[in-house]
Amino acid sequence: MIPKLHYITQGNSVKEHLENIQKACNAGTELVQLRLKGISEKKILKAAQEAREITAHFQTRLIINDYYKIAKEVKADGVHLGKTDSCPTVARKHLYSWQIIGGTANTIQDCETLLDKQVNYISLGPFRATKTKTDLPPLLGLAGYTAITGVLKTGTPIIGVGDITTDDITDILATGISGVAVSRAITRNFNSIKLFNELLSASSTAEQRYSFE
Repeated sequence: MIPKLHYITQGNSVKEHLENIQKACNAGTELVQLRLKGISEKKILKAAQEAREITAHFQTRLIINDYYKIAKEVKADGVHLGKTDSCPTVARKHLYSWQIIGGTANTIQDCETLLDKQVNYISLGPFRATKTKTDLPPLLGLAGYTAITGVLKTGTPIIGVGDITTDDITDILATGISGVAVSRAITRNFNSIKLFNELLSASSTAEQRYSFE
């Protein structure tokens, strides 16, 4: 089962990322993705170990961005792989059987490739322009989401991503998207997690089930 709300960490330092994880867990997020860029793998490992301690205390799931070996070492709940990261099939061979793999997609073809590689969820975006990434692929918006979910018809959760706010949730869910991954809107106001969860009808008893089809 994949929670419908994913918090992707933000911060100007590793310390700030960890502080924000604590705040997000306190506010009720069910899944945190640790996303650190531009620092050594050694520092990411240390941050992942601390993030695992925080999330374990709250019984919150932890996903590590990119580094599947670190995800295994700290016994995170899984790994998220971008389009230029490791192949999910390769990562699967190294991970524990219970760890999940998410993948990034922008097109129907991306989604089909990830489904063939049996990812547990697909992060589809960007919904709109976001400042957390450079060299963005084409924006999808509601029309793009509707077109892709209409063709895929998969039981694997499709998670929308890309500067999504609480104002977008109702319209996004209507396209067939399962849930959302949010960074900026939550980091600016951790109290918004409660509203995101209400809008998504997300709780520990109402998670999106995944299946291998």
